[in-house]
Amino acid sequence: MKSLIKNFGMAVLGGAVVLGTYKIAFEPESQIAAQQSQQVANEVQSPVLPVKNVNYTNSIEGIDFTEAAEKTVHAVVHVKNTTIARGGMSIADLMYGRTPYRQAVGTGSGVIITGDGYIVTNNHVIENAQSLEVTLNNNKTYKAELVGTEPNSDIALLKIEADEELPYVVFGDSNQAKIGEWVLAVGNPFNLTSTVTAGIISAKGRDLDERDRKMQSFIQTDAAVNPGNSGGALVNQNGELIGINTAIASRTGSYVGYSFAVPSNNARKIIEDLMEFGFVQKGMLGISGTDLNGNIADEMGIDESEGIYVAKVVENSGAAKANLKNGDIIKSIDGLKMKTFADLTGYISSKNPGDIVYVSYLRNGVQKQAQIEITKNNTVLIPQIEMEVRNLFKEDQEIFDTKKGVRITRTTGELSRYDMRDYIITKVNDYEITNIDDLQEILREVNPRETLLIQMKNSRGEVERFRYTID
Repeated sequence: MKSLIKNFGMAVLGGAVVLGTYKIAFEPESQIAAQQSQQVANEVQSPVLPVKNVNYTNSIEGIDFTEAAEKTVHAVVHVKNTTIARGGMSIADLMYGRTPYRQAVGTGSGVIITGDGYIVTNNHVIENAQSLEVTLNNNKTYKAELVGTEPNSDIALLKIEADEELPYVVFGDSNQAKIGEWVLAVGNPFNLTSTVTAGIISAKGRDLDERDRKMQSFIQTDAAVNPGNSGGALVNQNGELIGINTAIASRTGSYVGYSFAVPSNNARKIIEDLMEFGFVQKGMLGISGTDLNGNIADEMGIDESEGIYVAKVVENSGAAKANLKNGDIIKSIDGLKMKTFADLTGYISSKNPGDIVYVSYLRNGVQKQAQIEITKNNTVLIPQIEMEVRNLFKEDQEIFDTKKGVRITRTTGELSRYDMRDYIITKVNDYEITNIDDLQEILREVNPRETLLIQMKNSRGEVERFRYTID
């Protein structure tokens, strides 16, 4: 439980409602709710994870999925999540002093990506786990260790220890996946192990909820995916991993025609960061804006109806240093056409700070090129304390009369009841916070159930403190 000190008075926010999409895996075998993700990458050379690129035709004539299914089915596992959940209390429970907490079991899927036992799955499959168990296609069962998670992308990385080399799936290049291409979805729907379904890629760069401020860029398919498939593999006809099945669009909780997968390039980048750093490095191009269509173009008096309209350039970002301006229209990045903002956020999210991208854009109808360095994203979700924060801009430093601290941009979970957007965090447990790196460094040393003393300052110069217990 999170206990707030009395002088911590903030406005209560209304809960956000997301309609029409549902999670497809870990729920105690009942309710299914949508979960997010993001994003794409252009280059697939990886020093950590096995990657394969093969050119192939996609004609329906002569297509045989048996080889792809054989390569994949042995590398897709059943994930069992045991957690403790609060249940209802009966009169008998009260009379006999029984606890309201009950053991709950959820199930999903995962994909072995290395021979030594690294497994990628969805964050919502393993969320709040007290213990994790993985069962292979040969019915061998292993205890799994959680290596790390990226909740915004709904990706988690597990590790099991086995005596033998395990079968695994190699990564394909999700940037090269084409609309209309045949794909297989492999997972464990409804606890039915090793299920393979086929379909085509229906769309790319899908954002299921543009209002939730999460940068999503799903691959959409019509391969049948159901509860329990979450964390399973989406593979092409060569058996290469091009996505991690994550969500379905449904009014019933079961498959009704479309499913969504995190692109493999995005998942691979997250996994490599978790392996190397223990957290995910997030980069940004340094612009905000919107994708164009006919109506928006008419309103703005623009001739172009496709591309990304640049509404604002972030100070000191790569885009600012490359001289991008408000009103520019981004047409492509590294040769990939940018039709929607989800295309852009998805692609940039597969890059690391320091990477260089080549941007083609229009300014007043004139085609221009820019070489832009991806810079560190100033806004980071810190799930341990249920807050999204960013480093201070110049205007923040003036408002709060300090150059140290991080500004809270939104709250999640139980803290979403409180509006903290007018606050900066200046200390945690008496350690001074200068930037996001300081905050992350402190939280890496924090143990579960540990209580933090968080010091904040508001725009009126008032210092407030509250205690927060890590789950």
